[in-house]
Amino acid sequence: MATPVLRERVARWILVALAVWATVAFAAVAAVALPHEVNPDKRAIILMGGTLLAVWCGIGGPAQWLLRERLTRWLTGVPLWWPLRFVLLCTLLALLEEAVTTGLTNLAPVFGGVTDAARITASKHYLEVVCLHSVVVFVPLFIGWAVILRFFDFSPAEVMLLFGLTGWLAELLTFGPDNPGMIGMWVYVYGLMVWLPARTVPAARKVRPARWWMWPLAVVAPFLFGVPWVPVVLLVRWVIGYDGP
Repeated sequence: MATPVLRERVARWILVALAVWATVAFAAVAAVALPHEVNPDKRAIILMGGTLLAVWCGIGGPAQWLLRERLTRWLTGVPLWWPLRFVLLCTLLALLEEAVTTGLTNLAPVFGGVTDAARITASKHYLEVVCLHSVVVFVPLFIGWAVILRFFDFSPAEVMLLFGLTGWLAELLTFGPDNPGMIGMWVYVYGLMVWLPARTVPAARKVRPARWWMWPLAVVAPFLFGVPWVPVVLLVRWVIGYDGP
């Protein structure tokens, strides 16, 4: 039987390996693809993806780590029911991440983009992105993890890894297969939305011990909360006459 300490340690080592993989993969793309890519919009997208990796993961990740104790003490003092606090904190971080991506999309000309195809978000308008495309769909996934943590004792590192894999799968289902090296980036892009909030979950709550075989289940279980919500979002888009992507 794997102990919580062992599961936490394994999750951390996998996260380290994925960080190295993401860095090496992007360096390889930059060294091989960029010099030969003649389409300026595709070059811009590669550069914007690398900047996202550097800003959100390379700066935001270490910042969360360095400030983790102070932020955890402060956030756990917020007088809210912990599942609600967890979902709200995840949503806040998702909004912050989308601010970075939307900002990069609007800076496409700086990266050499010449047409509207040079973007890494569905729109250049932040509220349109978060309310009709991304964060609005993420929230049910966060609720799914709040439910999981209500019954099982996954550690913050496990939550980060497993939700990161959920995010990676969501990207594959939405946009199709991508470069294998993208798994490392997506795990961190999504995982950093939930790691700090997971640290605010009370350790003394009554839960069952998690098991190894629950890892793959925890990766796909949030979709049970998210999939029924998608038609609602599509209906809202139809009602308001939204004709965007």
